[in-house]
Amino acid sequence: MRTTVSGMTLTFSEDTRTLLDGKNFASLATVNADGGPQSSVVWFRRDGDTVLISATRARLKVRNLARDPRASLTVYDLANPYHSVEIRGTAEITEDPEKTLPSVLSRRYLGEEPPPEGPEVARVIIRITPAKVSVFKPR
Repeated sequence: MRTTVSGMTLTFSEDTRTLLDGKNFASLATVNADGGPQSSVVWFRRDGDTVLISATRARLKVRNLARDPRASLTVYDLANPYHSVEIRGTAEITEDPEKTLPSVLSRRYLGEEPPPEGPEVARVIIRITPAKVSVFKPR
């Protein structure tokens, strides 16, 4: 079964919230400068009806989103990979000088604090606001 919701202001369904709140991985797709796709497997967390991702400022995905904020995030249910959700939307990049999000994500996925990073490593938070949500779930 495929369900698609699109519009200006979206709220995630309860089923989508459950999938996003699980310890599932996501694939983030961005647009390279030459128009080609770039994808990365990422840790994430839901924040209301948006999704947060941590990255270092120097990463290609961050440079791509700074130039073109269009993003697609696909999350698969680890227990049932035929159940997934694709979130297409726009990304906003904010600084994370205290590096709080990597700590939250590491505790979520690994159950422990991440290894320390030096002050030269600049962290950002990518917030994806959905414009379209597609849910794929077997009957």
